[in-house]
Amino acid sequence: MKDASPSNLKHHFLIAMPHMGDPNFAQTVTYLVDHNDQGAMGLVINRPSGLNLADVLEQLSPEKEPPALCQSLPIFTGGPVQTDRGFVLHPVGLNFQATLDLGELGLTTSQDVLFAIAAGTGPDKYLITLGYAGWEAGQLEAELADNAWLTCPADAGILFDMPYDQRLDAAAAHLGVNLSLLTSQAGHA
Repeated sequence: MKDASPSNLKHHFLIAMPHMGDPNFAQTVTYLVDHNDQGAMGLVINRPSGLNLADVLEQLSPEKEPPALCQSLPIFTGGPVQTDRGFVLHPVGLNFQATLDLGELGLTTSQDVLFAIAAGTGPDKYLITLGYAGWEAGQLEAELADNAWLTCPADAGILFDMPYDQRLDAAAAHLGVNLSLLTSQAGHA
């Protein structure tokens, strides 16, 4: 019997199908940081939290006034797990106190990257989230088998250059899919 489980989806997008019932993931696109036989970890890249970098820096260093630019830098809701923990996804090149090399990208969890971004010495492109999405071993594979997600290779242009409200449709377009034309209804002949 052929193995129907998907291959490693690290550095792929998970695109929520229109019928996604979980409010944490409805109408989202998630970048998969890691995917292996132990499970998967990802960051939702198109759901702003309502916070900006200035809000976070005021909490981390209340004695300093954040640069005005920080008020226009959004913080995204990366997922429902550890929503008090920050993650910064950025192209490789700069390393900080806690940077994980993902190949083309780095994932930094230390505060120094936030202060570097505020000072203009951080990465040129980045996505800042609070929280992450996590799946136990076999959980994501089951969701994929249930047709909850579409997948495609991640695209740095979508991650860093595209307005957040266009990322979902742009990721689907990589597959030639228009999500507004999909339905949760099954057809029977």
